[in-house]
Amino acid sequence: MNIRLITFDLDDTFWETTPAIQSAETALRDWLAAHAPRLGDFPIEALGAIRRMLVEQEPALRHRISELRRRILQHALQDAGYPADKANGLAEQAFQVFLDARHEVQIFPDVQPTLEFLANHYTLGVITNGNADVRRLGLADYFQFTLCAEDLGVGKPDPHPFEQALRLGDARPDQAVHIGDHALDDIAGAQQAGLRAVWFNPKRIAWAHDYQPDAEIQRLADLPKLLLAWRDN
Repeated sequence: MNIRLITFDLDDTFWETTPAIQSAETALRDWLAAHAPRLGDFPIEALGAIRRMLVEQEPALRHRISELRRRILQHALQDAGYPADKANGLAEQAFQVFLDARHEVQIFPDVQPTLEFLANHYTLGVITNGNADVRRLGLADYFQFTLCAEDLGVGKPDPHPFEQALRLGDARPDQAVHIGDHALDDIAGAQQAGLRAVWFNPKRIAWAHDYQPDAEIQRLADLPKLLLAWRDN
């Protein structure tokens, strides 16, 4: 099998996401406490209600998580009594605080060596539903393209991101493989678009679905060996 294109998920594939998001949420709340005191201790339930309202009004926001967070902040700040212009300005500043902290991730130690090796033999791309930016993390040089649900207006498991990846990578589905941690978004999504799918499973969680990944790895460093075995077979 002649693999030409490899695409990767980011969150929980190149790093563990939960610690970074928790830290970013804390940084956001601290910033708002200092710069938007009228907001006070805004309840999580109220933020959830704003989110549901916005997504119901504009379903595409479900895939535009950065814009959705901005709008949630804008509504919360206006509900707290800030005029629209002030609320919009505070929301944008607050979002940038969150985004900066969200990028304080601990990249798994084998990611960069593995990407460096693979980039010399394959076309590499990113397909992400999140808002992490490889340019901010020193990883951009390894990739020919990055496809983000925020920009596409649709995310995995929809086939469109994978189809776009095939177009940008100049590859047929049988020449491409996607690597990710999420059973539905990454594995089912890629397979439904005709790609092979490798499940990244560092915690060795039992697979619990009626379909199967094409392969499973616990470390990204295991990927070159897997691709070589596929080629030889």
